[in-house]
Amino acid sequence: MRVLVTGGAGYIGSVMTSMLLKENHEVLVLDNLSKGHREALRDAKLVVADIEQKDKIQEICMEFKPEACMHFAALSLVEESMKNPILYYQTNLSGGINLLDSLLASGCRIFVFSSTAAVYGIPDRVPIKEDDICKPINPYGHSKLMFEKVLEELDGLGKLKFISLRYFNAAGADLESDLGEDHEPETHLIPNVIRAALGIENKARIFGTDYPTPDGTCIRDYIHVVDLCRAHMLALERLAEGGNSAIYNLGNSRGFSVREVMDSVKRVSGKGFPVVEEKRRPGDPPVLIASSEKISNELGWEPEYTSLDEIVRTAWAWHSRHPGGY
Repeated sequence: MRVLVTGGAGYIGSVMTSMLLKENHEVLVLDNLSKGHREALRDAKLVVADIEQKDKIQEICMEFKPEACMHFAALSLVEESMKNPILYYQTNLSGGINLLDSLLASGCRIFVFSSTAAVYGIPDRVPIKEDDICKPINPYGHSKLMFEKVLEELDGLGKLKFISLRYFNAAGADLESDLGEDHEPETHLIPNVIRAALGIENKARIFGTDYPTPDGTCIRDYIHVVDLCRAHMLALERLAEGGNSAIYNLGNSRGFSVREVMDSVKRVSGKGFPVVEEKRRPGDPPVLIASSEKISNELGWEPEYTSLDEIVRTAWAWHSRHPGGY
């Protein structure tokens, strides 16, 4: 199958691209390289472009004629979205609509969307299920939810089939393909704590210790990047077989606090590091834990990496080999 992967040079997109190539799909990566890395692609064909460049995107789609699209390209920093909401709506919503318009014009009718648990906001219950009320508390979550609504409208008109995967905290590394997490600046907890353990940073930081949780720090559900990409592959296969559009959560259905993550890095690395406590960041919900029962029942997906230490161990191995990133 010809698959267009937007954001395919990024953390998750590069692992997905590697997996698609191993399954002998014909892949074209579209990435503006603002966050991604050429070095993460290796054998994949890359076109450097931005989804906000409508004419360029249309030209790419008409030439490649993708049968399916996996859409990872997005802005994804909660704190940044609170400070610059227009930027997030421009990229995640307007840019996404540009992409959809071009895909439809080229005949593409299969779409797998990288969504987020941020669409739920502060949940009324945990674990969160797909039919729970969505009430985002930051522009990042709003932009993703609004794009899902666009997909639902197009599905209702019979113009495409989609699967939206709302995942929680992607983590870990694909050691087989030697692909890991490398952002600048790095905002994700596990790589930042690992950087402290490696001595690249002089401390690890906790943002908020007064949340209504057992130890006062945020609780998150961590899903290994390889497990996450296997779910995308199952979604692609289901749609290619004529399956209906759907929305699924992706997580391990277990939550770990910021302090527990730091303890895990200490266990795995065998190293200590200073920890400082700072005030909350705006837009961070106290607890996010997924129910992945629906995707398990309907697509047969089950995570292979089920413990926090397993996930951290792969991240530690990759960062130890690549302390400066790619």
